[in-house]
Amino acid sequence: MIESSAIAVPNNDYLSAYVRLARTADEIVEAQKLRYQVFYEEYGAKPNAEMKAQERDFDDFDDITDHLIVLTKNSQTNEEQIVGTYRLLRQNIAEEHGRFYSDGEYNLDKLIASDQYLLELGRSCVLAEYRTKPILNLLWQGIADYITEYKIDLLFGCASFQGVDVDAISTQLSYLHHFHPTPEDVRPIALKEHYVDMNILPKESLNERRAFASLPPLIKGYLRLGATIGEGAVIDHQFDTIDVCIVVQTSLMTDRYRKYYERKIQKTMPGQKS
Repeated sequence: MIESSAIAVPNNDYLSAYVRLARTADEIVEAQKLRYQVFYEEYGAKPNAEMKAQERDFDDFDDITDHLIVLTKNSQTNEEQIVGTYRLLRQNIAEEHGRFYSDGEYNLDKLIASDQYLLELGRSCVLAEYRTKPILNLLWQGIADYITEYKIDLLFGCASFQGVDVDAISTQLSYLHHFHPTPEDVRPIALKEHYVDMNILPKESLNERRAFASLPPLIKGYLRLGATIGEGAVIDHQFDTIDVCIVVQTSLMTDRYRKYYERKIQKTMPGQKS
């Protein structure tokens, strides 16, 4: 995987940033500590005793996934810091491990039976002071390079609303249900024991533009790429979130973003229509 060219970090004359895969165990630990800082300290997720003692977020998937990281570099001191991360799990690795992470919330049988090569995205986070469009674009530039390198046909994973009050986001869940459903032949479905119906408000009662504007930035970003949404939401009590399942077929990515990332990585992404 090729490292991106450095970009200037907004509002800092001395920092630049670039994206690549973590190369060492120490870098993975630093990414886990970043996840802990965002998920547990900032957003109030509930760590177990071991996580709390070590101040890092980890599970058994960390040993089998690739960890995409955004690093800043100080031009005066050459000091580097990981400020953003994504966890990437390819289908063949998940099959060797026995499952995808999302198997705990969604039935993925239709995805797996689709004869498309899958990549699961997860544990996306960026330090608060670096949540800018250039940094988020770097993460997606890295993902574009990765899916091109491994010829990924379809991306999926859970994206979250903060909090567990379904009524508070009934408009957003209904909007996703009515306007962005995943095609039935590849649709993930929330497991029966976790299933939260997203069909809460009638389609005709929704203001499409306002509903989209009220979504979390990550989900809006996925939709701009051409993402669709699986059936049913899931409440994650550990992370204090309501999750939805995102599906992005690389062949259906919007032309605007496909062309943008192809320019950045100087490669043709998989699934290009003729």
